[in-house]
Amino acid sequence: MTPGPRITPPVHVAGPAGPWDEVRDGMHRRGNAVVFTTWGEWLSAVGTGPRLRLLLGRDWPRYRRTVDPRARDRFAAARLVLKHTAAAALGTDAAELDLAYKIGGRPHLRGLGQVDVGMSHTGELIVVGISRGGRIGVDAEPLSRTLSVDVLRRRVCTPAERASLSALDGPRQTAALLRLWTLKEAYTKALGQGLRLRFDEFGFPPGVEGEFPGPDSGLLAPEGGLAERGAWAFGTYRALERYLVTVARYDQAPRATPGAAGRTVADESSLSLVAQLLPVEWTAPTAQRPRPVGA
Repeated sequence: MTPGPRITPPVHVAGPAGPWDEVRDGMHRRGNAVVFTTWGEWLSAVGTGPRLRLLLGRDWPRYRRTVDPRARDRFAAARLVLKHTAAAALGTDAAELDLAYKIGGRPHLRGLGQVDVGMSHTGELIVVGISRGGRIGVDAEPLSRTLSVDVLRRRVCTPAERASLSALDGPRQTAALLRLWTLKEAYTKALGQGLRLRFDEFGFPPGVEGEFPGPDSGLLAPEGGLAERGAWAFGTYRALERYLVTVARYDQAPRATPGAAGRTVADESSLSLVAQLLPVEWTAPTAQRPRPVGA
């Protein structure tokens, strides 16, 4: 029997009022849910009153310190989306949830150790993932993102991935590389490692949008062989016809990255090179994790 989907396809939620039925159903059936929206759709929910301060909780001082009004609104909107998504998934009120951050900036819900959350935003898009009993990572990029194809292919792709990319023409190669980049970002976010892992130490098979089919697809070793059978589930989806949203989910405690034993941390020169290869919109807010503006 072919197993059913393990990832709930991302759902568009345009504000605190929902619809949240697919989020609740995804948590009930598959133990996870993913929401995407735009910060502008949630702008009316941001406001400035006591309710916002209650919802932001420990993020309130950072919100108040943010000088730029647009950056402040985006920051608040992203936290509201995360909290309302988690509240819908867990059957509680958003104000009852305490959002905190681990070393490196990964968000988590205090007191809910069995619930994992992930967040990504780029441009106007906000993506939130939540999983019960396993890690989840999400990433998003504009479909129009330009990449330094030749150099990125050498630096962040496995030998098997480079061979696969070489068989594609220009536009298809760029699209495939963008897909691989978001998959690797989502995977390392789920691990809580970000760009501290070398992206050429693990790979993914060529594929199409949607969840990877079957239990034997997913994470690959550098030479292209299967790394773990059925441990991870991955999915790539379009959002608003302008963005690529990628989800990585693990059902248990994550294991070590294949082939990365003894070199799980990239040196500063590697991180600096990756930052230089990305378009000008990308910045490095910390030395540990270069990310797009707003991520």
